[in-house]
Amino acid sequence: MVSAGVSVAVARPDGEARTRDIFLGLGTSAWLGYTFLYPSLSNFHAVIPTCPFLLLTGHPCPFCGGTRSFSAMWRGDIFHAARLYPLGPLFFVLSFPVAAYGIWALVTRRSLTFTIPPSAMRALTITGVTALAVSWTLKLLWLGN
Repeated sequence: MVSAGVSVAVARPDGEARTRDIFLGLGTSAWLGYTFLYPSLSNFHAVIPTCPFLLLTGHPCPFCGGTRSFSAMWRGDIFHAARLYPLGPLFFVLSFPVAAYGIWALVTRRSLTFTIPPSAMRALTITGVTALAVSWTLKLLWLGN
């Protein structure tokens, strides 16, 4: 019996993969740069506007606090970062290999392609949605914004 697992291949990217790689490389790098500069930018009111969900409902969205959490991580304040956005420290750490991959893909004109079995994809999706729901619940009921 052969079990199908996750497979990874390196290939020349098609248009969709190239767009994804541009977003991952440049978008993630730009986001990291913005969150690094956030304290200085906020002094000049040159920051991204407040979350529309928060403005409309008075409650934080599932991602509220992410910018400030990343900014706290740049300062090494992991506890404050987790209070602002419970998933922030994890996402901050994961942003660096994501940005590095995107830049590698753009420079080498190669792209990684993952083949994930449906059962593994389902487990990843359930884990991600659960983590986001727990994080949002913490923000709504205990941590605030």
